[in-house]
Amino acid sequence: MSRLVLLALTMLALAGCGVLRGIETAGTEPWVKPDAPRPASDLESLLLYFQHIKGLPGAELGKEHDNAPQAYAKARSEINRVRLAMVLSQPNTPFNDGPRALELLEPSAKNQRAPLHGLAFLLSAYILEQKRLDGNVQDLQSKLDALKSLERSLSERDQGSARKR
Repeated sequence: MSRLVLLALTMLALAGCGVLRGIETAGTEPWVKPDAPRPASDLESLLLYFQHIKGLPGAELGKEHDNAPQAYAKARSEINRVRLAMVLSQPNTPFNDGPRALELLEPSAKNQRAPLHGLAFLLSAYILEQKRLDGNVQDLQSKLDALKSLERSLSERDQGSARKR
């Protein structure tokens, strides 16, 4: 009888730890507003996360850049991999790393049966489009610089010929 009571108390204690752990981790996602309902899926949670990081000021985004790799190192789950890729894909940040983000997304984007396939595919397309646009900006800047140089040389030539007259 005492073994049965001991077993029951042990199970009750373990169940209590599970309840406490659930309470402890509830609300650890800062991207979910306190009064909003909890995300129903990993996909919904990641969409809220993307919206959250897009609005973060530089210092807080830097902290998130530190947190995402740590979460991925602790648990190499698909959600943590996509989360890290989202952080690395933020444009105009010192830690923007499109190639690394694409590398992280590749397993989910290529596997149509992956739970986050659609999001990974969309995010990969977003990163590739950013890369293409950045290339266009660099080309346009080069052309603008060449035009400025040409304008300067023409201006200098006109000033030199005006002095000789």
